[in-house]
Parts: sequence; C-alpha cells; structure tokens
Amino acid sequence: MKYLIVGLGNPGIKYAQTRHNIGFDILDELVKDSRTSFNTERHADYAEIKFKGRKLVLIKPNTFMNLSGKAVQYWLQKEKIAVSNLLVINDDLALPFGTLRLKGKGSAGGHNGLKDIEAVLKTSLYSRLRFGIGSDYTRGRQADFVLGPWSKQEQLALPERITQATRFIESFTTSGLNMTMSALNGK
Repeated sequence: MKYLIVGLGNPGIKYAQTRHNIGFDILDELVKDSRTSFNTERHADYAEIKFKGRKLVLIKPNTFMNLSGKAVQYWLQKEKIAVSNLLVINDDLALPFGTLRLKGKGSAGGHNGLKDIEAVLKTSLYSRLRFGIGSDYTRGRQADFVLGPWSKQEQLALPERITQATRFIESFTTSGLNMTMSALNGK
C-alpha cells in the first residue's frame, strides 16, 4: 500500500516555525527517526519512509500555500496513488490550539491551500488532518497571526501535539480513516 502525505506550508526561512507551516513541521518530525531526509524534487520537498509494510510518500509543496494543488496532483500521478490514500495536513483557525481533527472530506473552510487542492483535483473527497492554531488575533490581523510565530506557551505544548499528529498519520495508513477518527479525534 502506498500513501501520499502532504504537509502544507510555505517554503523559505521567512516562514519557518510559523503557524501556517505546521504541516511541514509534522512531516519533519515523521522523518526525524528514519534514515532519510527531504530532497527537493518537482514541486516539493520529497521523502519516502516505510511504516508497517506501507510506503509513505511525504511532500512539502514548494509552490507556496495558495498553489499546493499543483504539487499534490503531480505526486499523486507520479506515484500512482489513489485520492483515497491522500492525507493533507493543514493549520486550522477554527480549532483551538493543538486540537487535532481528522476528516475524510469537507470544505476548504477559507484555507487557501485546501481551496487550491480542491480546485485542481476537482474534489473535496480526500482526507485531511486539521491542526488547530486558534484564533487569538485582532480583527483584520488574520494573515499576521497565521504567518506569525508561535507564542511561548504554544511552543512548550507543540512537541507533544506534533507527536500526536504523527500518530494520526501512522494510524491512518495502518487502520484506515474511520478507525483513526474514532480512536484519535479529540485526543
């Protein structure tokens, strides 16, 4: 079995360690203990790991968030992976900080990366792992908040939440969407 795991974010040092790049950070954690690393290939930084007999193709699109669909489509086609084996990891303003929610479909909810993926793939029927970043910003400052660094309090809680996100990915690839949602959503 082969899976495409997509961590959404923006390339470049300017965006490192920001809320919008949580997808990149989760994939970095996933490869940390493997004997591989990310290499820049077409439209993405790419790594491949094995987990319990499954091949996980990990990508961090380098097309910038608003054009993520191009990278997702390319890697689905290149690796011959069905959309049912696609998992996209994104930040979510509608969820409190650190809340993890796996869904098998849904709307983009105003998230430009998801909007582009849905436009390019012509479907919203793909799995996504939403990582709550909260909404502690003043009116009109949403972009600054999303592209801003984590607070000191968030930084302290982040490692455990990122580790939990990797458990979602591992369970998704071994137990499937429904069992993972039942076992891990809200934890």
